[in-house]
Amino acid sequence: MSTEPQTEKNVLGGPLLACSYAPLTGFFRDGCCATRGERGVAHLVCVRVTQEFLEFSGARGNDLVTPRPEMRFRGLKPGDKWCLHVLRWLEAWEAGCAPQVMLQSTHARALEYVDLDALKARALDLN
Repeated sequence: MSTEPQTEKNVLGGPLLACSYAPLTGFFRDGCCATRGERGVAHLVCVRVTQEFLEFSGARGNDLVTPRPEMRFRGLKPGDKWCLHVLRWLEAWEAGCAPQVMLQSTHARALEYVDLDALKARALDLN
């Protein structure tokens, strides 16, 4: 099943907005934390990374800093927005170093793993 990103929903129930085009993010490298209806896609949480989080992730074997051109990945630096794997965000949340979240760009399926209140506690785009 193929679903266009603009028809997918965010955690607030609205349309899923783009996360980042620079760096180009998303499982499909389309700028969105979209799933296109595929169940295995888990890069659902749009975050703004911090140095603390990048170090945390690297210490757990997920190096997000080193460029990997073969994967169209330039490496992240603090302040970049990125579609993060939902379980990595949850792990960081439980460790007290979860990066901030763009709720309107975070896929609704993230709620299968993370409580909305936890996401809201780290929200950048909540009025």
